[in-house]
Amino acid sequence: MKDFVDGTAFNAEQGNRARKLFAAVVLAALDDAIADDKKYGNGPEQIARWARSRDGREVLSCAGIDPNERVVGGLMEFVSKGVRTSVALSREESERRHAAAQAEAAAQAEAA
Repeated sequence: MKDFVDGTAFNAEQGNRARKLFAAVVLAALDDAIADDKKYGNGPEQIARWARSRDGREVLSCAGIDPNERVVGGLMEFVSKGVRTSVALSREESERRHAAAQAEAAAQAEAA
């Protein structure tokens, strides 16, 4: 019984590692699309084409992301904002967005 539990835990850990690896591929694809957007102006179209392709759908699925049109739209929106994934995932960017949202809410409350 102990061997079964160890084997199951090992397989789950391997699955988590694989999922993280595929998530890194998705982040790299986003960064490439952002670079294309800055250079050629076609980043959102590039990420949409990739996400709708067979390889893109497989990578998204392996990363634990359902490859549907809502996700494609979200990827396109993210690329159009032009914020690199490393910056978007940083604590400073998160705090900056939170502060901006609070300031906007306060301005709306004053206007009302």
